[in-house]
Amino acid sequence: MTVQRLGEKIFNWASILEEKTRDQAVRASQMPFIFPHLALMPDAHLGKGATVGSVIPTDRAIIPAAVGVDIGCGMIAVRTQWTEEQIRAQGDLSVLRVAIEREIPLSAGGYNTDQRVLEPVVAQRVDELAAKADKVGFDPASYTGKWKRQLGSLGSGNHFIEVTADETGTVWLFLHSGSRGVGNLIAQRHIKVARAQMEKWHINLPDLDLAYLVQDTDEFWAYINQMRWAQDFALANREEMMHRLMLCVADFMDEPVQDLELINCHHNFTQQENHYGKNLWISRKGAIQADEGRPGLIPGSMGTASYVVTGKGNKLSLNSSPHGAGRNFSRTAARKKFSIDDLRVAMKGIEYRDTDAFIDEIPAAYKDIDQVMADAADLVEVQHTLHQILNVKGD
Repeated sequence: MTVQRLGEKIFNWASILEEKTRDQAVRASQMPFIFPHLALMPDAHLGKGATVGSVIPTDRAIIPAAVGVDIGCGMIAVRTQWTEEQIRAQGDLSVLRVAIEREIPLSAGGYNTDQRVLEPVVAQRVDELAAKADKVGFDPASYTGKWKRQLGSLGSGNHFIEVTADETGTVWLFLHSGSRGVGNLIAQRHIKVARAQMEKWHINLPDLDLAYLVQDTDEFWAYINQMRWAQDFALANREEMMHRLMLCVADFMDEPVQDLELINCHHNFTQQENHYGKNLWISRKGAIQADEGRPGLIPGSMGTASYVVTGKGNKLSLNSSPHGAGRNFSRTAARKKFSIDDLRVAMKGIEYRDTDAFIDEIPAAYKDIDQVMADAADLVEVQHTLHQILNVKGD
């Protein structure tokens, strides 16, 4: 797709774009501290305050809702030594799926036991995170005492664990999750703080979720420090789940997993970057960093393709690319439109838990990932196309 200019400070790569999504993104682009422009990714869809699938560069200010409530949400993938044929020949894949579901806590309220937190690998990750929090002067337990038990848990919704195979038949382990409940609570608190700042200074906004924090205030740096910690938690969370997934697969295959390639990337995050001669805060809400040559991961829906990519360093996109397929139907609309039989047809040949709990995650509820990737042709180069062998999700 040829990039479109939708307004003075907004460029769009999405060929499939609802009017409400467009209007929301244009509103965000009109905030006075946006510089040089907002970049709308091919998977853009309506979000809270800020559009999911947008890259929002801000000069000396930050919009907490532009990162969202799942701070640090992203992907991790490992390329293994096996082929799809070898995995399928090893035995009933439902055995592997059940083992994964037993090893990694699933669903919104699924956490580890206290005993699990004491295991050496988990304990080391927890200690490192606790030290980072202490260094910036906050206690994660002030948000939830369960944060340690949340480490290494999946959550629900569009988060998933998959065994996939690329175009050569090589098996990849692939999963999607973020900073869980503790990240959500951090985000919610600072969104409220930003709203309070708007009220304090009598600043009227077109949308309350565009409330912002001004650089060099205590409120700004409290958010930045805690948001960075949540991003670190999300990275560690994915690493811990991948560690457990590799153990499950190794047990199934009677052989340790050879970690031939590992990619771990956020798609809900903020960091400082230099663009157009300025140091800016780049908030990617449903977008990945795509500097030239940088590896990244773009998942489709639970029954379609996902992609291993490298960035092209597209300057106009602020070195960014889409993070996935993007929803076409809300969860409520998807449940009204599709049935469990539709889901079964879509998931034919893929091992998954057969339940109507996943109807709102049916591939047809999402944009066509092939179209999204076609729209992203000047943003990333596809290295591998992955298709699911096994899928695990939380209710």
